[in-house]
Amino acid sequence: MGNTDLKAALAVTLALTSGVAAAQDARALQVRALAATCANCHGSEGRPPQGSALPPLAGIPAERFIERMQSFKSGAPGPTVMHQIAKGFNDAQIQQMAAYFAARQL
Repeated sequence: MGNTDLKAALAVTLALTSGVAAAQDARALQVRALAATCANCHGSEGRPPQGSALPPLAGIPAERFIERMQSFKSGAPGPTVMHQIAKGFNDAQIQQMAAYFAARQL
């Protein structure tokens, strides 16, 4: 492999790597934007203000978050605003938010 071929291969590798990184950044921003929809009630990054009656989302196990959101979507338990909010998210979005909040520390 000549020097020109090596430079061309390196250029292609760098282009592909930067494209993957940009896609990952875009996905991370999308997930963060989804999670931000919870901030009005549950606080920034899922950390409600001190003394809030609403539960924190930061640090909640992903399985529990998914279970709760699916429960809200089905109409249980009792009516809250969460029934309407949860219906606005599809299963993939709920899984993404679950992973996002599970990775946050309270």
